[in-house]
Amino acid sequence: MADHQRIHPMHDPEAPHRPTVPLVARGYSKSDQGNPAERYPPFRRTIPMSNLKPPKTRSCLCRCLCWILSLLTLLLLIVGIIAAIIYFVFQPKIPKYSIDGLKITEFNLSNDMSLSATFNVNITARNPNKKIGIYYESGSRISVWYHITQLCEGSLPKFYQGHRNTTVLDVALTGQTQNATDLLQSLQAQQQTGSIPLRLRARVPVRIKLGSLKLMKWKFLVRCNLVVDSLTANNVIRISSSKCKFRFRL
Repeated sequence: MADHQRIHPMHDPEAPHRPTVPLVARGYSKSDQGNPAERYPPFRRTIPMSNLKPPKTRSCLCRCLCWILSLLTLLLLIVGIIAAIIYFVFQPKIPKYSIDGLKITEFNLSNDMSLSATFNVNITARNPNKKIGIYYESGSRISVWYHITQLCEGSLPKFYQGHRNTTVLDVALTGQTQNATDLLQSLQAQQQTGSIPLRLRARVPVRIKLGSLKLMKWKFLVRCNLVVDSLTANNVIRISSSKCKFRFRL
């Protein structure tokens, strides 16, 4: 069997030598458009940041404020309901006061230039309520003023005023004013006009009785503006004007 002949390429020694050059240099890459690959930024992975949680102290403070506001709202609602029940069931009315008479038993200047005064004041207190009684407690204070100077003071007796009751009180007020020379001269000059302005202030602690329920202690505040013709002792004092205002507080 004859052997197959093998043909091998032969190197032509007379052909010029051409060095083999790679298509792309080592360490160098080029895109199809001819731009270097280094122009594109390297790939970076973006990690989303989670929302920061508020501090626990702030959340606790918000909860406390919410609780406080809720309690205050509930308390106001309860007070409003109670006030509405009292108003529709008992129909409360404001008491009325008036100064009906004034008598001066002492009003003179002593040797030490102090002014001694004793007034007897007739006060009428009216309770117009059908289902509400008033307990007048001890510790009341009544005073008579001429401008900014207190002339005398006293207190109301302790008593109970029932439903739709009118009570007339005769209250004695005494006082002494030091260095009253200028005060007496001002009063004498005012007396010539026949109109002397006086102010009566009263602070009276009371307890309200609703049916058979006796409530907490309140304070009645009464202010009366008076105009009298004179301040002469042992003389008939005529009251030409009398206006009283009333308010109360816990």
